Amino acid sequence: MKPRDSALRAKRFEAAEKARKVALLEAMIRDFETMSSDLSRQIAAEEERTGIKDPAHFAYSTFAKAAAQRRGNLGTSVADLKVKLDAAKRDHEEAVSELTKLEPLDDRDRLARKGDPRAMAS
Repeated sequence: MKPRDSALRAKRFEAAEKARKVALLEAMIRDFETMSSDLSRQIAAEEERTGIKDPAHFAYSTFAKAAAQRRGNLGTSVADLKVKLDAAKRDHEEAVSELTKLEPLDDRDRLARKGDPRAMAS
């Protein structure tokens, strides 16, 4: 195996790993947003059940307060994950860019080994 082959395999692995990271972050964001909307529905149902919609009211539901705090924490987590997602997308684009630079060289080398005249024209 030539050094370029191992470098190409490493770049392919790196690009695939970065794509997996992007997909994982996107899935986490979707899950957190789903949980947040579920909490919003639960809060609305609890407020409707108790008849008290003002969180500052002394008799406001403890469950609704806790759910609202958790929803806020999820919103903060989503914002943090979106920042990480942007960085992960940039990293993935860079890895793919580096991979596309190496692949034409590998194709040319492969053709040259087969004795293809197109490799000499490059």
